[in-house]
Amino acid sequence: MNPAFSENALAILSERYLRRDDAGEIVETPDGMLERAARAVAAPARLFGDDAGFWEARFLERMQRREFLPNSPTLMNAGLPGGQLAACFVLPIEDDLDSIFKAMSRMARIHQSGGGTGFSFSRLRPRDDRVRSTGGITSGPLSFMDLFDHTTAIIRQGGRRRGANMAVLRVDHPDIEAFIDAKKQPGRLENFNLSVGITEEFFAALDRGNRFALRNPRSGQVARCVDAQELFARIVDAAWTSGDPGLLFLDEINRHNPTPGLGPIETTNPCGEQPLLPYESCTLGSLNLAAFATESGIDWTRFAGAIADTVVFLDNVIEANHYPFAAIENATRRTRKIGLGVMGLAELFARIGIPYDSEQALILGEKIAKFLTAEAWAASAMLGAKRGSFPGFADSVWPGRGFTALRNAALTCVAPTGTISLIAGTSSAIEPFFALALARRVLDGRVLTELNPLVAAELDRLDQNAAARDAVLRHGSLSHAPNLPPELRRRFPIALEIAPEWHLRMQAAFQNHVDAAVSKTVNLPKDAPRSAVREVFLQARRLHLKGVTVYRYGSRAGQTLSFIEEAARPDCRECAV
Repeated sequence: MNPAFSENALAILSERYLRRDDAGEIVETPDGMLERAARAVAAPARLFGDDAGFWEARFLERMQRREFLPNSPTLMNAGLPGGQLAACFVLPIEDDLDSIFKAMSRMARIHQSGGGTGFSFSRLRPRDDRVRSTGGITSGPLSFMDLFDHTTAIIRQGGRRRGANMAVLRVDHPDIEAFIDAKKQPGRLENFNLSVGITEEFFAALDRGNRFALRNPRSGQVARCVDAQELFARIVDAAWTSGDPGLLFLDEINRHNPTPGLGPIETTNPCGEQPLLPYESCTLGSLNLAAFATESGIDWTRFAGAIADTVVFLDNVIEANHYPFAAIENATRRTRKIGLGVMGLAELFARIGIPYDSEQALILGEKIAKFLTAEAWAASAMLGAKRGSFPGFADSVWPGRGFTALRNAALTCVAPTGTISLIAGTSSAIEPFFALALARRVLDGRVLTELNPLVAAELDRLDQNAAARDAVLRHGSLSHAPNLPPELRRRFPIALEIAPEWHLRMQAAFQNHVDAAVSKTVNLPKDAPRSAVREVFLQARRLHLKGVTVYRYGSRAGQTLSFIEEAARPDCRECAV
């Protein structure tokens, strides 16, 4: 029997996903949406001599059982005229006006279709640099980021998704201080996540207490030198204050670049889990780990079958997609990157009785990541033998690793799954539970409240429904609920009750094995000191993460998620992630 959609899932589906007629009336059911997506994504099987009906049934079953869901653009647009199905895009920006405004125009088109965009602004000359053709001076990359941000706000992704961008600036860019401080100004760059492109050269200067050279990207000449310790403290302070910027470890990313001959990777998609080359797009999908839970762990056989099916699903999307520009289609088909990840890790742990912040959880998390990627590689190797390897295969790292064929240059990552995990009725990605009762701010400004159904069932079973449920609703956790067994409290820790090192170690457990990267937030309580942010950043480097994001609760107005009691307060600054 297929699980029912929750009330909040139905609200989100109605608001953003289900087809409407010209009068704006909904003309599709949630199951109809899944059927439409399965049918459209199965159709390319015919190109390779496969039975599309067979794959349509397989795909539909996976989605109906909530074992798997693709990224939102696929659910929204599959089977529709001109349907754009990818979530992630990277657009290059060179140091000239034509390139800048072409990128902005393309960003607008991508956002309108439901996709998100990543940019590196590192090639743009700094503010007050000379423009040879006019004799004037430049306004610098921050001024153009503001312009991209305003454009995103206007487009608003057709009203179906919030505009999402990633802006990366290298740590050695002369305008790096202005970039670091940009989101300290309320309301600025609200449609961007910011990441400092950090390098080993910078960390070497930091370790030795040396000064660090900032270089003009136009000339390569040293513009000035700064104290590395002071610059790092500035990054820490900004992240503590506003949640931005995060760090993107550029050298670590490029050590794992599967196609180094095609050039270095300079940026990622909006949430950091997909490092991409210029013009590449990537379609994401996530397996619901909780759907494969047994009494003591995971049904590995069923999980393996789901991985094999969903690799075919995501590879088919590359064929079914209607690309917004030829450059994007060419770059995407050249490497055929897909992003298969997971959601429901916290729910899985709760179901089988493993605390999130435990060595046992780390061992299982790493086993899941290793299994996911190995099975995805095996499925892609079979597809490569049947359908042909991605065109850049011969010049990639894969022949040197013993592969004779591979359909996709990269296969696995961990995306944040914010909305699709709500639709699937499970916890987000590999995050712990944000709260056991929470308020969620959605696109139209409404606030949806949620009580974790597993917790509600446990309280009912223990006949602790009234007082304990009230405590959970008020505080968002079991820490204030009376008369509960200690083992129940350990099964349901929330993000702010988990020490930062456990957040990082879980991210590392997955990063050690996935092809791309991991979107993960290290949650800190409101009273966390700046030194806590500094230690998170340094530990992320020691663990060889590709990126890290810190969020101190309440540090940003208009959070997506918050505790119910706080969300109810008028003008509350603490209302969502």
